[in-house]
Amino acid sequence: MSTLDNKVRRREARAAVKFDNAHLAYCTNIHPAETWEETGRVLRADVLAVRDELRASGDLGADEPFAIGLRLSARAARELLEHGHIDRFRGWLEETNTYVFTINGFPYGDFHGTRVKEKVFQPDWTDPRRVEYTMDLFRILARIAKPGTGASVSTLPGSHKSFGADEPVMLRHLAETAIWIDDLAEKSGIDFHLGLEPEPLGHFEDTLETLSFFERLHDAAPDSDAVHRRVGVNYDACHFAIEFNPAGPSLDVLRNTGVRISKIHLSSALALDPRDPAAVAAIRGFDEPTYFHQVIALDEAGALRRFTDLPDFLTAARSGLLEARVHFHIPLDAEPAQPLLSTIDHVEEVLAWKRANPDVCRHYEIETYTWGVLPAEMRRPVAAQIAGEYRWVLATS
Repeated sequence: MSTLDNKVRRREARAAVKFDNAHLAYCTNIHPAETWEETGRVLRADVLAVRDELRASGDLGADEPFAIGLRLSARAARELLEHGHIDRFRGWLEETNTYVFTINGFPYGDFHGTRVKEKVFQPDWTDPRRVEYTMDLFRILARIAKPGTGASVSTLPGSHKSFGADEPVMLRHLAETAIWIDDLAEKSGIDFHLGLEPEPLGHFEDTLETLSFFERLHDAAPDSDAVHRRVGVNYDACHFAIEFNPAGPSLDVLRNTGVRISKIHLSSALALDPRDPAAVAAIRGFDEPTYFHQVIALDEAGALRRFTDLPDFLTAARSGLLEARVHFHIPLDAEPAQPLLSTIDHVEEVLAWKRANPDVCRHYEIETYTWGVLPAEMRRPVAAQIAGEYRWVLATS
């Protein structure tokens, strides 16, 4: 048998066992949908189109279940819990041989076609609306998740630094939510967990800030054990790469200090040499008004400079900067045209860490939500892009 045949057989075996011992999905936040009706249309059309494309290419067995990384707005979540929608949705999952093991609960409201920017951090964890929204997502998972897969919800890193959030209130809400999730897990028999997602300029954003925040959370919690079991980190490869935090050591220190790694987002960021005028000119093509595109740059002294958004970086003095990384998710299987670069090596390091630590995290999600704002030359039909990213992950794992 040829080497290529062996590679294909190994890839099919991974798909058949759900990404080895883990579960792999793509996040449906790539598809615009804010109501449950709109979300249902996305599931029936776009999600099944991706599944069918993977089946047609042999990357997913014809009889194998297809995992869905669901994104629900607060409105869609409330609507799903009303008027029998969730029973019909559970039936649809069974009919289509699909399942949900994770929900993206970071964006509360509109996430496409409008100025998102700082609004994606609102309401933050000082606001009871964030607590109730998150509980709604777990209520949904309690009705639809399979006990053997576990079920996770990812959420924002508490708040955004610019909000000056009241951390004691934030810690209290998270601790109370952990106890509530723990009780729901006991009643349902499902391993529920909430993943806080560090992001550049979030309330906590890099490995050290994450560890410090979790120490304060445990100290403030009336039931530290519940926090340990039910609250962890949603590790976004794009975000940690932008922070210049190597993947292996960051994941190791989180694991070794007892912080649960709830879910890992497989995502890649843009990078460039700020000393290259052609690279600076090229990155202007990614300056768009919908999402935050935070920039972190490494200078000659080894220090990091942070810029709130791409326009701030483009208008700032850039002397002495050696490398800049931009929060703009790009497809895993599509490098930007030179002279721009990407942080795909960070994703490769994450997957290498997974191979060495197969039992630490079981939830993985491809999360390239920027299809609608990619430059035209990088845009493909959305199902083809997502299927291509799956193939890259399976071939790299």
